Amino acid sequence: MARVAGCFGRVEPRRAARKMLTGLVSELPVKNCWTIAEHVGDATPDALQHLLSRAVWNHDEMRDRVRDYVLDHLGDLDAILVCDETGDVKKGTATAGVQRQYTGTAGRIENSQIAVYLTYATRVGHAFIDRALYLPASWTGDRDRCREAGVPDEVEFATKPALATTMIARALDAGVTAPWVAGDEVYGADPKLRGELETRGVGYVLAIACDRRVTTAAGRVRADAMVAALPKRAWQALSSGDGAKGPRVYDWAWLGIEPDTADPAPGHRWLLARRNRTSGELAYCRCYATSPVTLNTLVKVAGRRWSIEENFQTAKGLTGLDQHQVRRWTSWHRWTVLVMLAHAFLTVLAIATRTTDPTPTGQIPMTRNEIRHLFAALLIQPIHDAWHRLRWSTWRRRHQHRAKTSHYQRRQPKPPEPSRSLCRPEAAA
Repeated sequence: MARVAGCFGRVEPRRAARKMLTGLVSELPVKNCWTIAEHVGDATPDALQHLLSRAVWNHDEMRDRVRDYVLDHLGDLDAILVCDETGDVKKGTATAGVQRQYTGTAGRIENSQIAVYLTYATRVGHAFIDRALYLPASWTGDRDRCREAGVPDEVEFATKPALATTMIARALDAGVTAPWVAGDEVYGADPKLRGELETRGVGYVLAIACDRRVTTAAGRVRADAMVAALPKRAWQALSSGDGAKGPRVYDWAWLGIEPDTADPAPGHRWLLARRNRTSGELAYCRCYATSPVTLNTLVKVAGRRWSIEENFQTAKGLTGLDQHQVRRWTSWHRWTVLVMLAHAFLTVLAIATRTTDPTPTGQIPMTRNEIRHLFAALLIQPIHDAWHRLRWSTWRRRHQHRAKTSHYQRRQPKPPEPSRSLCRPEAAA
């Protein structure tokens, strides 16, 4: 909290933020303002809801301080930035950014909210340093709907790669040292993102679809067609990093390609192919570096891309990233930056524990999950007072009764308006 205290002008929201963080790193099965307020001893969730909606504090400044906190403990010249999006399945249509759209979380088209995140990954660990809410064109094209959800008028439509480009540029401009960027097919297909990275002299390993065309001396060729023509000796078995079940060994091949533009930035470009040694499934990446690198270097960068998937899993499972019940623009940004801080805290504490206490033989290193469990069990003091729990039960049932009554009243058909006759009733008779 000392790292982010300057984001608050008053002590009340700072104390509420401390309580929110305590709840986010607790072992509550569901984390929202109601459950966290009861857990930390508040009589109602009003203070936490006020923190997310109307309290005066700078969530953009907290985002920058979270980034600095992560860099201070994970800082590494071998770091890479990883961008990816995740979706939260939501009900209704009033929550900012919600519409029926494809989300990888559900693996299908669902009523969901999509956000793009940026992860800072090093050899010792990885954590989020930025995020951006994706607003579909159906939202930005309806300014009245945006205003109802608290979306500022200056926010315009931006694609997911455009959001990632903005976050990467913000990190690099702030002094983040990251010679590589990794991302999936959504980002590898965007020429503006690749162009921005090449202009800045930042290397990348970005996935592309098999039907994407790359430029060669012979012209534009599909990625899968180029790889299909490679001889067997072009493939090498290399590990892209250690996974939960051991080294992730695939067959890899690469070949040089030409820039797509007439006035390209200086550097070297490759098409990288990965083949599953069991199923034979192929995946493709576009790669760039300002100077020659080895195949093993590109493979290691490609392997780091999965760090953001692990961050999504742990942030949702440990710190409630997808459990918010907020609808408005500001509330979403405040909830997510507090979750990022809680997640970074667990990451840093796990790394610090490994550094100060070497892992004993026969045990795995300390994980974020184990740190969360020990911190919640040994240091957090939840309120167990029976009267406190009973008061909360009464409050919940009273609040839910009011909400139910209000919903039923809104759904009841309106009584028909009385007909208006131009003549008096007795005259009509």
